[in-house]
Amino acid sequence: MKYMNNIKSLLLGSLLLIVGSASFTSCKDWLDKDPESIVAEDEAFKNYRNFQGFIEEIYDRIPDKEKIDWCTSWNLGDDAVHNATTDGYRHMDHQVDLGNYRSVWSNGTWYVNGNRSSLWNNSWYCIRKCNLGIENIKSLVGTDEERNLLLGQLYFFRAWWHFEIMTYFGGLPYIDKAFEASDIPKLPRLSFQECAERCAADFEMAANLLPNDPEGWDATTAGMQTSGENDLRVNKFMALCYLGKCYLYAGSPLMKEFEKTKNGGAAQLLGASANGKTYDYDVKYCKLAAEYLGKALDMVLKGTVSYKLAEYKYSDIYNHTADENADPDNNFSNIFYTYKQNWKQPGVREAIFRGLSPDPNTSNWNCSKIFGPKVAGLVDHDNIIHHPTANLIDQYGMANGQPIYLVKNGEYVLNEASGWDPEHPYKNRDPRFYHDIVFDGFHYVLQFEGFSDAQKALIYCPLYTGGAERDVANGSSTGYFIQKLIPHQCNKGDKWYDLYNNGIHCYLPYMRLADIYLMYAEACAAISIANNNKDYKQRLAYCPLMSPVEAINALHDRVSSSDWPLEHVPEQFLNTAKDFMDVVRRERAVELAFEGFRWNDLQRWLLLTEPPYTVKYSHEFERVEPDSWYFNPTTYEENNDPKDAKVANFRKKELITRPLESKHYWFPLPDKDTYLYYGFNQNPGW
Repeated sequence: MKYMNNIKSLLLGSLLLIVGSASFTSCKDWLDKDPESIVAEDEAFKNYRNFQGFIEEIYDRIPDKEKIDWCTSWNLGDDAVHNATTDGYRHMDHQVDLGNYRSVWSNGTWYVNGNRSSLWNNSWYCIRKCNLGIENIKSLVGTDEERNLLLGQLYFFRAWWHFEIMTYFGGLPYIDKAFEASDIPKLPRLSFQECAERCAADFEMAANLLPNDPEGWDATTAGMQTSGENDLRVNKFMALCYLGKCYLYAGSPLMKEFEKTKNGGAAQLLGASANGKTYDYDVKYCKLAAEYLGKALDMVLKGTVSYKLAEYKYSDIYNHTADENADPDNNFSNIFYTYKQNWKQPGVREAIFRGLSPDPNTSNWNCSKIFGPKVAGLVDHDNIIHHPTANLIDQYGMANGQPIYLVKNGEYVLNEASGWDPEHPYKNRDPRFYHDIVFDGFHYVLQFEGFSDAQKALIYCPLYTGGAERDVANGSSTGYFIQKLIPHQCNKGDKWYDLYNNGIHCYLPYMRLADIYLMYAEACAAISIANNNKDYKQRLAYCPLMSPVEAINALHDRVSSSDWPLEHVPEQFLNTAKDFMDVVRRERAVELAFEGFRWNDLQRWLLLTEPPYTVKYSHEFERVEPDSWYFNPTTYEENNDPKDAKVANFRKKELITRPLESKHYWFPLPDKDTYLYYGFNQNPGW
């Protein structure tokens, strides 16, 4: 991406003039620019190199979810919680727990309105850039290939920015004209489904114009100029994946319910309940979703694109140590972070869509320090800690493929077939649990030279009730820590967050391949529910190489090994399409844990306001084993695997009940924008 950044810098002056407005309410601040810094508009569009430079800023504007604030928040569902500190309470995820969605417009900790990068502001800014580019393509002096590459990117991004803000605010005006900064485009709000159809048309246009993948870019005459640096450029495969996602969201229960009543183009859901509606999908859109997601999967399975599932080959899963036979360039953990790789941006070939992440120092300063215990200074920085809820822990099933709990009548009910033992709660679990979660007795610090006695007592995490790391201010209120996104070695002893010696770099992709498998399976299950049949077991015309059940089992196969097995979906969940849909939803909770999708999933399934999803729990229990069972008290070497430990009185405890109602299915729009003209209505209830 060096080429991209160079061109962006070269043309930045012209962009400030060309773009004009960044949102509905922006002023003419760009008029204050020094005239000598402004390049004429015809220079920006006259040839491919300049035109591509105009587009490069759009890539740079994609918000980096993990690096918005010093201690950002992006998991708004029931899967994570902040520790109880004064500073933690100001964060957007906690404000969502309180039902205070209006905080989004005064809160800088969430990427939608972050204080370093704002999805809302950047969306309108970049949508206008896309429209300017499309309108000025006639000025290009170049080849048909160059024209297609430029237009493909512009159509993709016009759809992508609209789609991202729609998922939080509902249907909006679809802007397909570059209005002047002084204009107030009096366009009515569309419903979500109407807006999704406009997005889909642009995504499809992009898919028809762009190369298949990064290697396809390298093979074009224009792309050869940046050969090997095209990984982040949008392509046909990305467009097909987003086309499918767009239709799946449009067909989801919330969006279908919203279509029933409208008021001036703004959909309403006041007083709605999820009772009986959580499986009620719009089949028309789900068929389109399955078709396009199936096309994308076929490209993967036939090898016509370079995207593939990352390997889950670990000789030591707790420490994320790859097996000696594993592909060093395709490790699952490297989707989210890299270590001692010269600050390489994370991603590997499973990551489909990513923005730029040019500042690894922010990983060191911020993200590497917000997941672990701050007790006795074990992890540096302030006391902000993201940790998992017991809700999420309970979603990680057993090695036999069985879930621990089923949801019946708004309550979690133990699944006896799972074989889960409350006296050994961490034994024989889904391998992803051991990769993602720090639990009681976990060997957290590997190098502890110079540690005080108080710090040494924390080396094997005391996360039982009353344990030293259960302090609600600087420990875990739930009994767990997260290490999926940042490894536990980011601590005072191992010092993986040492920037210059270790070069850790973290980044969350917006889309990865496992999500395509999951969305495909969901779309097929939705069709099957509506048709009252078992199509979800069959290989369908739009994905002949894989059935929806096989798609889920492919994710199980990816993580399963002789040491850490995970069996296929049990037959008992393949009797009805609704049973299979529940499997898909549990898989999404586990596979995509902490990646920022859970709120959107509960939202679009009409479950956000429904028990048991409104309550966040902790796990409480007492240790039975003495410290010497876990480690040698003299050398601190590990004696036994913590997953085999016996505990007593294992139970749930309610931490937070979220006071959410129907209005909380959408975030409120900025009030100042809704005052601009009649037709741009505020979301219902706000």
